[in-house]
Amino acid sequence: MQSLLIPDVKDFMGKLFGSELFDAFAVSEASVSTFTSFQIDGSFHRDYYGDPAGAGEDCPAALTWKLLRPHIFELIKGKYVPLGLKLVFRLSDRNVEKLLAQAGIPLQAGDVAGLFLNILYAEGKISCTTGTSLKIFTLDKSLDRAWDEMVRRYLRQCQIPFLEP
Repeated sequence: MQSLLIPDVKDFMGKLFGSELFDAFAVSEASVSTFTSFQIDGSFHRDYYGDPAGAGEDCPAALTWKLLRPHIFELIKGKYVPLGLKLVFRLSDRNVEKLLAQAGIPLQAGDVAGLFLNILYAEGKISCTTGTSLKIFTLDKSLDRAWDEMVRRYLRQCQIPFLEP
């Protein structure tokens, strides 16, 4: 687990809400504090789209940032800055498999409950914290280190500066 501070709040928020950089992440939970608090539990109601079998492209496979981003943006836009924002992103199962293979980690994708990126905006500051959850017990921390490095590399690739406290 690592915590990274994002020094340029405006740039990060612009990329978070105004680009597709984080769209592939699943959203495990979200909360927004403006004039009231909004809580999103990350559950995805496929039946909202009608018959999922016939919905094709109209029915997403999971609750992703791409799907949720415009709705969260509607909650925070305006002349007042939100009091707080918390997003818990989860790496897709397909990308977990890729990370395990690339890093040579001897785990199966089914052993991984989730690789998480927590984004917290509070008191005018943003932090990004990584987290891993396994379905098995192991003392091996190679997945933690690989996930931490992948997040740092991704932020650099997206030209998002960060500080490691």
